[in-house]
Parts: sequence; C-alpha cells; structure tokens
Amino acid sequence: MLVATPKESWAGELRAALVPAGVKKLVGAGLEVAVEAGAGAAAGYPDSEYISAGATIAGDRAELLGSADVLLRVRKPEAAETGLLKPGCVHISFLDPFNEKPLVASLAERGVTLVSMEMIPRTTKAQKMDALSSQANLAGYVTVVLAAHHSRKIFPMMMTPAGTIAPSRVFVIGAGVAGLQAIATAKRLGARVDAFDTRPVVAEQVRSLGARFVEIDLGEIGQTEQGYARELTPEQLEMQKEGQKQVIARSDVVITTAQVFGRAAPRIVTADMVAAMRPGSVVVDMAVESGGNVEGSVLDEVVDVGGVKIVGLGNLPSDVSRHASDMYSANLVNLIEEFWDADEKTLKLDPDNEIAAGCVIARDGRIVNETIANL
Repeated sequence: MLVATPKESWAGELRAALVPAGVKKLVGAGLEVAVEAGAGAAAGYPDSEYISAGATIAGDRAELLGSADVLLRVRKPEAAETGLLKPGCVHISFLDPFNEKPLVASLAERGVTLVSMEMIPRTTKAQKMDALSSQANLAGYVTVVLAAHHSRKIFPMMMTPAGTIAPSRVFVIGAGVAGLQAIATAKRLGARVDAFDTRPVVAEQVRSLGARFVEIDLGEIGQTEQGYARELTPEQLEMQKEGQKQVIARSDVVITTAQVFGRAAPRIVTADMVAAMRPGSVVVDMAVESGGNVEGSVLDEVVDVGGVKIVGLGNLPSDVSRHASDMYSANLVNLIEEFWDADEKTLKLDPDNEIAAGCVIARDGRIVNETIANL
C-alpha cells in the first residue's frame, strides 16, 4: 500500500503533512511511502531526510496523486486535482466539510474515501489524532508572539534605576485549547492576564495558569459533547459584550479565540470597544479566517484603527511550521496506525468504530456522515 504526501499548494502554507520521523514509523509498519519533491522544505525538512527515513521522492505530482492508496495532506485538495485521484483512494486532510459541500460531493462521486481531520472526535482514545487541538495549541502561542511584536509595551514588570515598569495587561477571550495556550504564554512573558469563556467549567483551568477569570453571568450555556462552546443567543452575546467592555478598555492586548465549530465566528469585540482602548494597544483576532471576532479585522492584514492595531493574520500554525508539521504528522501517523491491518495490508476504517464514524465523510461513492449529507 502506497502512502503519498504532495507538496502543499495553498498560498502561504508552510506546513508538511508528513515529516521524516513519520515516514520512518510508516515504513517500519510495512507501508510504502512517497513524498513529492520539496514537500517538507518550507518546514525545514529537505528531501534527503525523507530518503534517509525510507521514502521515495516523486517528481511528477500528477503521477503521485494518481498512484496513492492513502493520500496525506494538510489542506483540502484543489478542485482541478480531484480527477487525478484513483477510486478507492483514502484522502486524509483538513477538509472544511461544512463549507466545501461541492468538493466533498465531487470526491465522493469519484469513489474516494474522505477523512476530515476537523471531525476527529474529542475523546480520550482519539486525543493523539486530534489535529485541531494540536494546531490550535500552537496558534495560541503565536497570537501572543504577534501581540508582543506589535505592542509598544513590554509584557513583564521591570524594576530599573529609571523607575518601575508595570506589566502589560492581556485579556484572552475564549479558553479552549488556543486560549489556554495564549494565557500560559502571556504569563510566561510576565503579563498580567485576564480571561473569559462562556463555559464556567473552564474557570479553574484559567486560574491554574495564574490568570484571573472574568465572571459574566450569561445564564445557561454549557458545551457540546465534543467540548466546544455552545453558540450564544443574540441576548447572551449582548450580555457578554457589556461584561467585557471595561476589561477591554483597560487592556493593552486583547486576544480573541472564540469560534463555533462549523459556523461563522461570533462578533464579540465591536468598534466602540476598540475605540475605547488606549493608542498603542493591540487586538489579535484568531478567528479572522471564519469571519472574525473583532469588528474591523481584515484577513491577512494588520490594520490601525485610531492608534489601535488589529492583527488579523490567518493560518497561524504555519508561522511555526516546523513544530506544526511535527505535530500534525504525528496525528496522521497515529490515525493510520490505529486502523492499519498489517496482516491484510490495508487501512480498515470500520464504520462501527467511534473514531472512524466521526471523521469519515464519504466512502463507496456517497457521503456517509449524516451531518454533512444533510447540510
């Protein structure tokens, strides 16, 4: 069975789906691995390291795509390449299935088995395959680095002969995987950190990292079975905004990480909140790719609004592409190892398996995930 990894063609994507360490594991398990020339270069992995790990380097992209039994990539395939994949091929990547129904349908009709890494269940057994969490973790770190870069203040308190510098005040909105990493990173840099999440259950996690949890009573909220925050009602969104206004106004940095899985990000920081911040302050909108949490944020731009910088850069894990590739590759290899049948030399994505049932979107010529099929 041939496992193939093409070079990412998405503009600005620096991650690789498979790194040499992952190649070595797959080859050791009895699989054949082929990698397109230059696939790992942007992440710091030259072709020579893939060869040393046991992979074959492919120079012809179309031939590689057409020969793969299992295709590993970071991004969804381009529509023009769907016809190159052979029927029966297993395609594993971030797929954005809620917003890419025509692409999913086209690949399903082609007979491709589609595995969406966004749909890996958030269970203990699937944790080692949870690419959304592994990449969000790194994105949370990057938000703080970006904020520190664009801020006119340093983060830590300093006592100097010229006087004492007060620590910067950082407000993190959303305490999921990315938010918690942002909190931890800002604390390591010496900032004073406040945080808010619609789920009171995460308050203790926030406090354990040394941050203050901002209490805002929104009524009944809770979270989904997958651990995501439930979508707020319009009334609850207004209550949240009112509760955050004072905290935002006194913050030097605001980092927003609030996203609702499969839907547009909620707008929680409005123009009047940004206007109330002091000039030189920074807002980092981590949700800009799905519509944005911050009014005025622009995808892949840093805009200045009255002296406040709004950072709306997308694809944040790609900024740390080496470690992002390492983690994503490990997620993919763990997924393959979970379903690899060494005796029959095949990948058995058993529909009765809880993990496979969650992440397999299409097989045998049709969309099998009910949620996606009923969109």
